[in-house]
Amino acid sequence: MSEILVVNAGSTSLKLHAVDEQEEAVALESFADAPAGVVAVAHRVVHGGARFVDPVLIDATVRQQISELIALAPLHNAPAFAALEAAQKALPDVPHIAVFDTAFHRTLAYEASVYPLPPRWREEWGIRRFGFHGLSVEWCAGRVPEIVGGPVARLVVCHLGGGSSVTAVVGGRSVDTTMGFTPLEGVPMTTRSGSIDPGAILYVLRNHALDADALDHELNFESGLKGLAGGSGEMRELERRVAEGDRAAGLALDVFVHRLAGAVAAMAAAAGGFDALAFTAGIGEHSALVRERLCGRLVFLGVEMDRRENAEAEPDCDVSVAGSAVRILVVRAREELVAARAARRLLASGRHS
Repeated sequence: MSEILVVNAGSTSLKLHAVDEQEEAVALESFADAPAGVVAVAHRVVHGGARFVDPVLIDATVRQQISELIALAPLHNAPAFAALEAAQKALPDVPHIAVFDTAFHRTLAYEASVYPLPPRWREEWGIRRFGFHGLSVEWCAGRVPEIVGGPVARLVVCHLGGGSSVTAVVGGRSVDTTMGFTPLEGVPMTTRSGSIDPGAILYVLRNHALDADALDHELNFESGLKGLAGGSGEMRELERRVAEGDRAAGLALDVFVHRLAGAVAAMAAAAGGFDALAFTAGIGEHSALVRERLCGRLVFLGVEMDRRENAEAEPDCDVSVAGSAVRILVVRAREELVAARAARRLLASGRHS
């Protein structure tokens, strides 16, 4: 049986799955565990820039171009490139295919992707909004109609994990999303700041002796929920501390939910309303508290949650009350299946040879 080995290198983890033709996925510990039937390796690459909008066979030219994109997303593309090198060494005789998180967002409306910046920034330097978590959002766009038993024209997806984003999907296509030129923009995350006033960055650079590298580190590793609450910033830790009455953890959770509510409302506006709201990834799938608090702020948009169903939720399920104008879904993230499907389509097309 032919299998696709999917390599998903995140900023803090490396996940390997062997996916067979029936889309049964088996997690692996290392490249040495890859089954003999592997016919291709699919690599999730977070940032494809403007160049990569489709899956592509990795040759020497593509490999070089991917390495050049590390500057746009060093926390994600650097480990992905390292994993690519290791995988090509371990499995040199099969095609290696790159699948890009940014590609799903190639359909963003121009007004959603353009920044109000000088022409030189936009046209010469290529600074625009790209969007991320595309494989996860693409999976939700296909999975939600299966769960609810019918088409969903307007969907808002909350991918909530170590990195978090909210995306508006209309007719299966991304029309707006919270992440931008890099995965640092948008809602607060575990250790990332999300969107802040750029004037604050200028102020710090001018008055507090931080250079670009130090600023990069503090915005990516010392901010977000960690910056507000201390500790790791991980949601399970925050929830425990909130239950114990920890005020800093309570503030972090409040800020997270507040910003998420604004993001969901903005995405609903971009979609012209919404018919379903999907939660996915680590926090989205496992934090009933975040889901409950967020949906409590969205009742005015027709979001009505069944609190008991939510408390007991196991993906994939519907946790909205009967008659809710907006269906509320908890969806298991399956990025490995989206990547494997993309690789199989490329193999079937013959464009890999």
